[in-house]
Amino acid sequence: MADDRNPKVARPSLSRQLLPAVHGLLARPLSSYYLLIASSGLLLLIGLTMVFSATSVKAYRDNGNAFSAIANQSLYALLGLVVFWICQRLPTRTLRDIGKYILGAAIVLLAILDLLGALESVGVLSSPKIGPVHANLLWLYFGPIGLQPAELAKLGMVLWGADVIARKGPALGHWRELSRPLFPVIGLLFVLVGYNDLGTMLVLLSLIVGLLWAAGVRLRVFAALGVLGMAGIGLLIAAASGGAGSGSTDAENYRLARLTNFLQPLEKCDLQDNCYQLIQSRSAIFEGGWFGVGLGKGVLKWNWLPEASNDFIFGVVAEELGVVGCSVVLALFSVLAYTGFRIARRSSDPFRRLAATAITTWLVAQAVINIGGVTGMLPITGLPLPFISAGGSALVVTLAAIGMLASFARAEPDASKALNARPPARWVRLVWAPLPPLPPQRQPAPKDSRAPAGKGNRL
Repeated sequence: MADDRNPKVARPSLSRQLLPAVHGLLARPLSSYYLLIASSGLLLLIGLTMVFSATSVKAYRDNGNAFSAIANQSLYALLGLVVFWICQRLPTRTLRDIGKYILGAAIVLLAILDLLGALESVGVLSSPKIGPVHANLLWLYFGPIGLQPAELAKLGMVLWGADVIARKGPALGHWRELSRPLFPVIGLLFVLVGYNDLGTMLVLLSLIVGLLWAAGVRLRVFAALGVLGMAGIGLLIAAASGGAGSGSTDAENYRLARLTNFLQPLEKCDLQDNCYQLIQSRSAIFEGGWFGVGLGKGVLKWNWLPEASNDFIFGVVAEELGVVGCSVVLALFSVLAYTGFRIARRSSDPFRRLAATAITTWLVAQAVINIGGVTGMLPITGLPLPFISAGGSALVVTLAAIGMLASFARAEPDASKALNARPPARWVRLVWAPLPPLPPQRQPAPKDSRAPAGKGNRL
């Protein structure tokens, strides 16, 4: 008989204790919604903090007010939260209807931006300005109001592309259906966006790949599109550098220089010119170490690290918060990626599934390209880091996309049933979000049906 006075009971490991709890939390109906709100909210809070840290000294030097830059960024964040609230309340039918108008407006604005630049380059205009409308790099200004049309193109492509693909359904497997009207619009955006902003064009291509992958397009189609995309990117690099030898400045050769500098060893690079940004960003990462020098105590942002509050703000995070702070940012983006693809997988509506996949691919691809450029793992493209970098257009459009994901998360079948079974108070629905529609009831299959069950509809 066993001795019960001193039993040696094997305790379960910590992982075996935590895994059931995590699975239980994820199994709740509104888990996707809460994960999305928590991860994006924390990223926004970190972004506002780091923008203030990166701009306070320069703002005080230029304006005598250390809070001038963060005040503008906070205003954009407030506007973005309003847009988030609106997009969270919009029904799916409205989102599908407005997609073509958003994309159309973005194409018109991009055409105006490129036209002003072209007229200046041929000498028709002394500056890219006609009346109150003027251009500055990637920005288009109407009087005092400025925006980046390329950011609006991302949102328009998500909604319009998801609507077109959802309408085509299984017919998308044919090349004729795939090429109309997707390819002409993609080609137009490739020219309008890619000539001035190759980084944003790469994000748009990633977004389109996410749409087609969620639609179940064959792998051979991806191979063909990949070849066309690489050829187009090569043409854009050649077009940007083609004029460098005809009396133009060396700045026009920046794309080719960035690519060649990435491919060659760092010691062979011009440390004072083409590799200056990379050297300073790596110095910021090195100075930060594991725990950083302290929030607000970094020094490379004092005109040593170019675009410290925008494209290279991850370098400021690395210097002031160290590896630990960078790991927190990466973990939050990982949670956001998991949540976005989870929403897409659990959505019963084809449009929601496609749009959720495209939005998640867009945000993840942009974060990967930005962080890869700052750390030297990818060529520098000049993209902002979502939620973190300073900038109004990017932040407002990003929060609008998160609002759509929040609406899709509330419309998941389990979440919709739970919300309709125990609806919140009327004032909560008026102030925050209305009840999502109940999922359609599935009709039972006939008893004599011989159709195989559980098969996917991959084209």
